[in-house]
This record gives sequence, structure tokens and C-alpha cells, in this order.
Amino acid sequence: MIVFDRVSKRYATGREALTNVSFSIHNGEMVFLTGRSGAGKSTVLKLIALLERPTRGSVVVNGKNTRALKPRHIAAYRRRIGVVFQDHKLLADRPVFDNVALPLAVAGAPLKEIDKRVRAALDQVGLLGRERALPLELSVGEQQRVGIARAVVSKPPLLIADEPTGNLDPDLSLEVMRLFRRFQDVGVTVVVATHDLHLVREFGQRVIVLEGGHLQGDAHDPLPSVVATR
Repeated sequence: MIVFDRVSKRYATGREALTNVSFSIHNGEMVFLTGRSGAGKSTVLKLIALLERPTRGSVVVNGKNTRALKPRHIAAYRRRIGVVFQDHKLLADRPVFDNVALPLAVAGAPLKEIDKRVRAALDQVGLLGRERALPLELSVGEQQRVGIARAVVSKPPLLIADEPTGNLDPDLSLEVMRLFRRFQDVGVTVVVATHDLHLVREFGQRVIVLEGGHLQGDAHDPLPSVVATR
């Protein structure tokens, strides 16, 4: 599903966000990407989503080498990846239905299919019946669930999330992570960048640890010592 092979990323400012990073993530895995602020977690997700390309090395996602992908193929590539943001990035002046439908509308899906998919996605996150509500009428946790529904409405095989619980209290954070776990249970590959080690321990999934742009640990042990001591 995802292969990083000796990947380095240097930005135009001269900052090297990743240095010689290699790992692989298999289909259907749920993986936590951890590390301090500035460790390179967000850069890894940007490389997966093809918001950035590696300076050196290769990133292969769903069988596609992102360095070789032509611009005209990027939109189709991204439609196979659901992205969840920390700050939701919802359109405040559009109802929940329109926010969730956005990826399908951009892809030109038929209206009947959009209606079916949006309602199914909202049902998955427990918000069926709130289609006409505006984002500001929802709680913070509900807004995040709308963001998750939008990420999965196209039924992507891969879901990535960048600090999705950063603005949530512990109970809501667990609720969001349980949603991700349910998607993994039906075969979706899930990659979550987080610095919340309590959540990492709670869910006992594989952990990839970054520090200063370097890979520090890639553990299948649900409580690796390299994480627990940070």
C-alpha cells in the first residue's frame, strides 16, 4: 500500500524535514505516526497525499510512484486517499450535506449517487439526520466527524489523518479513534499522525516514530519502549 524508500525532503527554505526515511505500510493496517512537533509527521502525510514530492528517494502509494506521476493524473490519485485535518476545514456557509458531498461533486458523480453516498457516510459517523445543519451549529466533535465523513465518502482504500484529535478532549479523542478503527475493520488502511501517546497505547497498533526528520523506531509491539519514554 505505502512504501517510503530512503526518502528525504528538503523545502525551499533549506530545511530538511525528512532524511533517508524508509518504511512500508500494508493494506488494511492502522498505523500511528508519532514524534515531537517538527519531527516530520506532517511532511510524511503530505508526501503520501502528493501535496509534496520527495527531494530524494521514492514514495509509492497504491502502486503509484509519486515522483513519476504526471500532473494530469494527480486528481485521480488523490481521489483514492481520504484526508482528515485537525481543524476540520469545513465550509462554514454550507450545510453538512454539501461539505460531505464536496469530493463527489468535484469528481462529477451523479446526484443520485452523491445523495446515497453522503447519507451512508453520515450514518457511519453517527450524524445521519444532521444533513442541513451548518458546521457552526455542531459541537467540535461533531465537526470532526463531518470531516471524517467527507474523507470517506468516496470509499478510498487509504485514510490519513493529521493530528485529528488535537482540539478534542480525551473522550471525544477516543470516539474519533474508534471511528478510524471501524474503518480499518472493513479493510481501509489508516495512518494517523499524533503526539498523543495515551491514544497510541489505548489502541495498541503499530507505531512509526520520527525525530528530527529521522526514523527512530518502527515497532509492531503495541507499547514500544522508544515511544513510552517520550
